[in-house]
Amino acid sequence: MRLPSYLNAAFLQLLTFRVQIVLAYQIMAVVVGWHIYEITRDPLALGLVGLAEVIPYFCTALFAGYAVDHHSRRLFGVFAALLLLLNAFILFAVSLHWLGGDPTWWIYGSIAVTGIARAFIGPSYNALFALILPRKQYARAAGLGSSIFQIGLVVGPALGGLLVGFASTTAAYAVAMALCVGASVAMLLLKVNEPPPAQRAPVFASIGEGLRFVYNNQIVLGAQCLDMFAVLFGGAVAMLPAFVQDVFHYGPEGLGILRAAPAVGAVVTGLILARFPINLHAGRWLLLAVAGFGLSIIGFALSVDFWIAGFLLLLSGIFDGVSVVLRTTIMQLATPDHMRGRVSAINGIFIGSSNELGAFESGVTARLMGLIPSVIFGGAMTLLVVGATAKLAPKLRRLELHQLH
Repeated sequence: MRLPSYLNAAFLQLLTFRVQIVLAYQIMAVVVGWHIYEITRDPLALGLVGLAEVIPYFCTALFAGYAVDHHSRRLFGVFAALLLLLNAFILFAVSLHWLGGDPTWWIYGSIAVTGIARAFIGPSYNALFALILPRKQYARAAGLGSSIFQIGLVVGPALGGLLVGFASTTAAYAVAMALCVGASVAMLLLKVNEPPPAQRAPVFASIGEGLRFVYNNQIVLGAQCLDMFAVLFGGAVAMLPAFVQDVFHYGPEGLGILRAAPAVGAVVTGLILARFPINLHAGRWLLLAVAGFGLSIIGFALSVDFWIAGFLLLLSGIFDGVSVVLRTTIMQLATPDHMRGRVSAINGIFIGSSNELGAFESGVTARLMGLIPSVIFGGAMTLLVVGATAKLAPKLRRLELHQLH
């Protein structure tokens, strides 16, 4: 059987890096949530995990994008994997009580290292993606890349939950450390012809150029804002440890199942879209997908059965998978080559940081409204965001992908 042309050795190597680093991150994310809730029994503590990551991420992301555009994309990918390894080691040490003082502060400190690492992962991956593949293959490769990413989101939480349930948090953190080492090796061995370093413009002037590009492009800005606010308000994942323990009365394996459910839906969606990419009415499909995500989150909050809740999270992953593939394709096609690092970093601030801010928002609203009402509120706000985006960004609403080629 002849493989698709975009499955060249370099792209497969890049996907190897991506799946390992996503697995490591997701294992740590699910185990840290369980670990800190077990210590504190406070939903706000779960939200503070997100805040501890997003603050250093915000402070680093734009400079990371500048660095990737002006230096080696590959070496910054290695640097990110090694930083994530440091995070895993700190958590490993906390689980063994090697470190004195309040363990929650050590946990929050290690998560801050993750924020710095994540600032480099997205720009490095996206810049290398564009170097390895021709433009005509972006849509199909984005679907496969999204599926690989989502496989990490499936296996990582499930593996993390199983390791905690049947072994220990220490074992889970050790597996994450091994995956970080594998990711750094995969990136070191990647063979890619990187262009010579770009002429170094002043850092803030260069960052400003990327910000102006995004701000003046209604399609790019609209897609980023849509996803940012949808994730900010509609993310229920941060509250899953509380749902599992206090609503469904399951153990850590239940947390792994629910954390993996959205990613299962997204994996299937990504594989389908790699084979049958959306070209017509891309903007309309993007808006409908985010609306479907919001409705699924509301349904999850209202469910009282564990497996119905899991099915609704699966649906949320299907809708999110459509959104991710379309947004990734739009970003790759609309971004000039010399700005990929900076635009990816800005996209990361819009999208990546919204996960952590969303976790903090979920923790605060859960404290103020109660657990279930806070998630319903978030899903309803997601639907309002879709309506506002459709009204304020007509170019995105009417987008056809062929307009970007």
